[in-house]
Amino acid sequence: MSTNVSLTPELEKFARDCVAEGGYNNVSEVVRSALRLLQEHERQRRQFEATLDEAVAESDRDGWFTIEEVLADVDAVINKHSR
Repeated sequence: MSTNVSLTPELEKFARDCVAEGGYNNVSEVVRSALRLLQEHERQRRQFEATLDEAVAESDRDGWFTIEEVLADVDAVINKHSR
């Protein structure tokens, strides 16, 4: 499959520099590599959003604590173990 892509002059220079430095055989390889990175970034973003959704659902189901309550619990644990 062949697709033409228009790049800004800055991106085209970057892609050609990557080829010139020997990391890639041609600009198409640079673009494919960039798309794989974007694909992984998007997968991680979706996973992060799912984790946030789970946390919201958990807080809706089980409730939540204020920062003051959490800090008081942390202080109590520290005080208990520092004696």
